[in-house]
Amino acid sequence: MTLLLRLEYAALAIAALVAYQLSGGSWWLFAILILAPDLSMLGYLAGPKVGAWCYNAVHTWLAPVALWLVGMAAGSLLVVHLAIILAAHIAIDRALGYGLKHESGFQDTHLGRIGKGGAAG
Repeated sequence: MTLLLRLEYAALAIAALVAYQLSGGSWWLFAILILAPDLSMLGYLAGPKVGAWCYNAVHTWLAPVALWLVGMAAGSLLVVHLAIILAAHIAIDRALGYGLKHESGFQDTHLGRIGKGGAAG
């Protein structure tokens, strides 16, 4: 992955952190939940196809956008904060080279292979 893409995702992560601060989000909640999306990796216990689907369902940009829209429509600042935390998680993952998973295995992502010599290696 190119340096430009990593910088782009880092900028999105910073934007999410600033949005979280400006919206009055609790940093305790942020600290507790920032890694929660990675629980979707438990899908890999059922095999790489199910694992990739579970991981990708949580780590696609559609998830935080949909959550944010629901939060805004419902007038729920908590749901908006959850959407921003998820967006920050995704942006940080991508800045580090972790992308959406292919069904061939966890290490194969849309940004390249994870590990030694790969996108995040």
